[in-house]
Amino acid sequence: MRGDNVQDLTTYGRPMLDALRRLRLISDVNGDQQNSGLQSIVKYDRDTAARFGILSQLIDNVLYDAFGQRQVSTIYTGLNQYDVVMEAAPCFWQNPQFLRRMYVRDLQGQSVPLNAISRFARSVAPLAVNRQGLFPLVTISFNLAPGVALGDAVNAIQATARKVGLPDTVKTFFAGTAQAYQDSLRNEPILIGAALFTVYIVLGMLYESCIHPITILSTLPSAGVGALLGLLLCRTELSIIAIIGIILLIGLVKKNAIMMIDFALDAERAEGLPPRQAIYKACLLRFRPILLGALPLALGHGVGGELRRPLGITIIGGLLVSQLLTLYTTPVVYLSLDRLRLWWKGERAADLLHG
Repeated sequence: MRGDNVQDLTTYGRPMLDALRRLRLISDVNGDQQNSGLQSIVKYDRDTAARFGILSQLIDNVLYDAFGQRQVSTIYTGLNQYDVVMEAAPCFWQNPQFLRRMYVRDLQGQSVPLNAISRFARSVAPLAVNRQGLFPLVTISFNLAPGVALGDAVNAIQATARKVGLPDTVKTFFAGTAQAYQDSLRNEPILIGAALFTVYIVLGMLYESCIHPITILSTLPSAGVGALLGLLLCRTELSIIAIIGIILLIGLVKKNAIMMIDFALDAERAEGLPPRQAIYKACLLRFRPILLGALPLALGHGVGGELRRPLGITIIGGLLVSQLLTLYTTPVVYLSLDRLRLWWKGERAADLLHG
């Protein structure tokens, strides 16, 4: 928690800490804010001080001479120089009653007791104020409860911060592993979009067409849905290994779609089949899900099994769903785009004839 001033952090730091301690998704919640330090407040009675001819600046100077770091002289030696700092003896720092023994000299040179022109009060104050740059900072640390994903904990903490009602002067942000998690999610859509665009360009160059790559890429959503369903059924977290499995799954599903489209195009060109019969024949011959290689990953145990298991689950779940759906969706997309291609050719030919 980073604030524009210490007062707001002091006010909202403790309620935020108590609210996070009530969350079941996290444990061992602790904060570095220590607000139990005692402080003495000197309140000037300006009217009484004015009757003595004492300005508030004179009182400030007396207190700074006793408890500040006022440099009054410098001692020079042959090699070094030493600053002389004036302050009260350390034995007087520990007892606030020393304030009642202090005197302020007025403009006429008379000494007036400090307690005659001021009042003393006690309150609490932070023992230390941590900062990040120029802003005060409060750090709240936590651990994840057993079986809780980091993403769920981050969402719960952000919802708790909204419920506490933090003012605009207090900002919250994550550090450490949670920050790395947020950074990875922030860049992930850009990376996936760039990867899909690159795949589209490569497939377009391979088929010399702008339509058939769309048919192949249309198989990817079903694979992603299958991978997520597999993780939900097996009660497995969407970890980094699972994301790697989804990326590997995209390559496998795309490979199956490429084989299907390749066979359909070859059947159209070599055998002269119409698009409907060509894609139907391709679906019958290319029904070869690659599941055997992923079964040991999903079912294996032992050392490192917790890392391999999400990889196998995502591959098996994605392939099962994609194989069932793409046998129906890929022919539909293929035929629809083929009709669009023929319609576009017809329109262009008609324009040329009329032109």
